[in-house]
Amino acid sequence: MLNSVPQLILITDTTRFSGELFFSAVQQALRGGVDTVLIREKHLTSAKLLALASQLRQMTQDANARLIIHTQADIACAVDADGIHLSSADIAAVASIRQWMNDPGKTVSVSCHNAEELQQANVYGADFALLSPVFPTASHPGAAHLGVEIFEKLASKAALPVLALGGIDTNNCHRLEGHGMAVISALLDAKNPELAAQRLYIAATGDIG
Repeated sequence: MLNSVPQLILITDTTRFSGELFFSAVQQALRGGVDTVLIREKHLTSAKLLALASQLRQMTQDANARLIIHTQADIACAVDADGIHLSSADIAAVASIRQWMNDPGKTVSVSCHNAEELQQANVYGADFALLSPVFPTASHPGAAHLGVEIFEKLASKAALPVLALGGIDTNNCHRLEGHGMAVISALLDAKNPELAAQRLYIAATGDIG
């Protein structure tokens, strides 16, 4: 039985990482401790997204890991994904998505960037939130980031579980020890995704066993 709240999420981005190298990196990351794969592929057609989700569904099942689909509830239903993730603009849709899925075993999570959105996420019944960006990110150079102190303050005051997202890698993950986290490049761009996942998992859980 999977824990209802992930500890280490791998977010996909096949615009930067694709093909067999992508699937190999995912496989290694799953061996290293990733317990959830979040498919976020806004550029893909429904057919290509379904194909990707089907392959990742099999991989996550084999690894006893969770699969979550960003926004596309129909794709999530088609591959029997474990949950749906929504952007901060869609927080109010949490209840309707949950009702549509009609399965208490499925999670609905959301992206948040501040205290107000975290409060909304709780009010609308999200299972957990990804709060970002904690650190500067390559995808948004120069953009404002929360920093560890503000992240921890917001996470501690939130009424739902909060995971860290944004600029996290094997060099700074120890600063977020004890907090679940979500990453892209830190795993998919790693020379050794399995080892990188092990380091991130230890930081997220404090489990060195």
